[in-house]
Amino acid sequence: MAMTRPVTMLVSYYPKKGKEPALLSLIKKHWAVLDRERLVTKMPQQIWRATNKKTSQTYFVEMFQWKDANSSGIAHQTLGVMAIWEPMETVLEKMELARIEPIRSR
Repeated sequence: MAMTRPVTMLVSYYPKKGKEPALLSLIKKHWAVLDRERLVTKMPQQIWRATNKKTSQTYFVEMFQWKDANSSGIAHQTLGVMAIWEPMETVLEKMELARIEPIRSR
């Protein structure tokens, strides 16, 4: 069986006005649910509060690592994960998903 590589994600969550606390609460629960479903590596979740310097809009950034390239698809079929993701939709203005990987310098 071929080993698959983890996929590191950087997700930016932009809350609707006044929904910052509700969104942050969901983000804080996110990784634990993914971990319980065995969809992420043991790399701990990291969360940052960010502020756009031009607009002063506050948003949250989360970094975590899917176990493999199939994990996000499985998450969409998992009730526990959807119990976090569906309420997120009601408090999100927008969300940006980015796969990130390190660049090796010489």
